[in-house]
Amino acid sequence: MHRPADIPPRVALVLGGGGLKGCAHIGVLRALEERGIRPSVIAGSSIGALIAAAYVRGLSVDDIEATALALRKNHLFRIDHVGMVMRRMLAPALYLEAPLRALVDRLAPEGTFDDLPMPLLVNTTDIERGTQVTWGLPGLRDVPVADAVYASCALPGFFPPRIIRDRVCVDGGVLGNTPAHVAALGADAIIAVDVGSTSSTTARRVREKGFATVFMRSVQLMMRSQQQMQLSTWQGPPLLLIRPPIWRLNWFSFAQTRAMIHAGYQAACDVLDHAGDALISPPGVYPRRRVEVVVDRARCTGCGLCVALAPSVMRLTSDGKAEPVDGTLEWSRADGAFVPECPEHAISVDTIDPDGGRRRTMEHQVFPD
Repeated sequence: MHRPADIPPRVALVLGGGGLKGCAHIGVLRALEERGIRPSVIAGSSIGALIAAAYVRGLSVDDIEATALALRKNHLFRIDHVGMVMRRMLAPALYLEAPLRALVDRLAPEGTFDDLPMPLLVNTTDIERGTQVTWGLPGLRDVPVADAVYASCALPGFFPPRIIRDRVCVDGGVLGNTPAHVAALGADAIIAVDVGSTSSTTARRVREKGFATVFMRSVQLMMRSQQQMQLSTWQGPPLLLIRPPIWRLNWFSFAQTRAMIHAGYQAACDVLDHAGDALISPPGVYPRRRVEVVVDRARCTGCGLCVALAPSVMRLTSDGKAEPVDGTLEWSRADGAFVPECPEHAISVDTIDPDGGRRRTMEHQVFPD
């Protein structure tokens, strides 16, 4: 197995939220272990917090994987029929708390954050105050770990909130789906795993699939926007971004767990084995690659949206068509958010390999039916 050339002493691992797509984190943990990389702190939101907590508890990657593979829809999602009938719109959530709480109690460490063998940061959202609350930070450690992990997984409207101290806490992904900022405190480098982005994909027939699908699609888009803003302005320690190619998979597909784990493992191996000195580099998001932005002039209407979103990258020609300012650029996986925003899908990106070859790496994609 390969190992990145340079590993600083304090590496923070950040596991993002994304429903069952978070099973990809299990594959990432396996890849890290094979390369002898042990993080000094682990931070997580939603399912990322759950898997991080299980790992800090001391469960092996094999044990966590076995739990994930055995999980079925009825183990987690049981409609609160009584609450919906008796309280209707005043019911706190669509699903019962008990099944999710049982899973959390099974995986999360007992006791408080002060009792843990290594630092764990669990990101939640105080839904009343509208603030991010990361349990495990100084002053926020004397609470049960399981309470914080449950709250971080409690998607608003789907599962009831958890009151911790006097705070009504829900899913950490609402305000910080990949909480790299808090993990960066005292860290020399960050390894962040993003499983929640919708990338440039388009969902079909959302309106026909009910309010839950409409809500979840909205959540995904908000998370993508929020996360892109965080990464595009990143000024913390070097951040190695792992983004498994699982955007076509459903957030709650119990039939794709093994594929998600494998995708996480393969993506982590690829990034880690080619990391070089990224983890001791200047602030920024890594790995980086040479790319060329390509505009299909026949499709381009000259609306100027790409210029408005990325004025340092795109411009309009004298005949009103979009074009890149520079021929080639050096991008990380966090760059190019404006590409899928083109209403005519006229923009694509080619990666330029070291040998001069090219391959299409970013273009408009569509979820399968």
